[in-house]
Amino acid sequence: MTQTSQVNRRILLHSRPKGEPSAENFQLENAETPVPGEGELLLRTVYLSLDPYMRGRMSDAESYAEPVALNEVMVGSTVCRVEKSNHAEFATGDLVLSQSGWQDYDVSDGTGLIRLDPQMKHPSLALGVLGMTGFTAFMGLLDIGQPQAGDTVAVAAATGAVGSVVGQVAKLKGCRVVGVAGGSEKCEFAVQELGFDACVDHHAANFADQLTAACDKGIDVYFENVGGKVFDAVLPLLNTKARMPVCGLIAHYNDTELPPGPDRLTLLTQTILIKRLKVQGFIIFDDYGSRYNEFIETMSGWVEDQKVKFREDIVDGLENAPDAFMGMLKGKNFGKLVVRVGKG
Repeated sequence: MTQTSQVNRRILLHSRPKGEPSAENFQLENAETPVPGEGELLLRTVYLSLDPYMRGRMSDAESYAEPVALNEVMVGSTVCRVEKSNHAEFATGDLVLSQSGWQDYDVSDGTGLIRLDPQMKHPSLALGVLGMTGFTAFMGLLDIGQPQAGDTVAVAAATGAVGSVVGQVAKLKGCRVVGVAGGSEKCEFAVQELGFDACVDHHAANFADQLTAACDKGIDVYFENVGGKVFDAVLPLLNTKARMPVCGLIAHYNDTELPPGPDRLTLLTQTILIKRLKVQGFIIFDDYGSRYNEFIETMSGWVEDQKVKFREDIVDGLENAPDAFMGMLKGKNFGKLVVRVGKG
């Protein structure tokens, strides 16, 4: 079903997943299009961002944000058109960045909305390289990673929404960049299109050996967004006083118990001590929200000058969001995953 003005399609969290999410955890319902009251706006979703953090919000385990309540709309950043405005600061036709979630329409009082250029050529970029994921890469690398010219910077999920930007910004800072990605096509893209110095396929049987060869002078900055076997291979390669920004651990989001094998905690803490590592997690808008304008001014210039390139994986249709999301958690997307919900 395509987007219409009479029906508000909403994808709800029907049940909490145990391990990998399945189609049964989601429910698509048709509701009436809401009507904005005094001082409110009716927002129509054009693009919906799909991001790994959403898996954590499906769980009721303690975290940095409240879980999505059962039978409520799944959370998510959106690019929306203002369909009707009873708000003095917004007009019908305005393009805005919002948090409307997995639905066609939402009513807002204007709180938290960011106005975008209504003639923006690629408005979906406000969800990627010019949005949360680009902001995450920018601040995590530059503020926590503090790359210096000549450093070796390693990043997992190298062609993803965050990793692709991390690597390109590191190159702009004069670093040697080694990516890790799943498959030869993604590795080739990282090197030939994004300008990485090397990229290693984590599916390779001798992955750890290949990573060691690619990082023959060790690793000074490792941007962590995956965990799992990638981190296991990276840990012994970290140089003294290496920096490790941590923004995600997608390899573990579906875990229901501790991973098999020996306890790695002692090795990790010993390495942190002996090599004097800086390991810092961060939540982008909680920790850096006040610096968003700094990011957008710099990154917009880089994108316009083609110093930072981008790739999007666009899926058509709100009804396809659950399948696309589940595929993303398995690494099936190639670039920033966005759902095109309605016409621009």
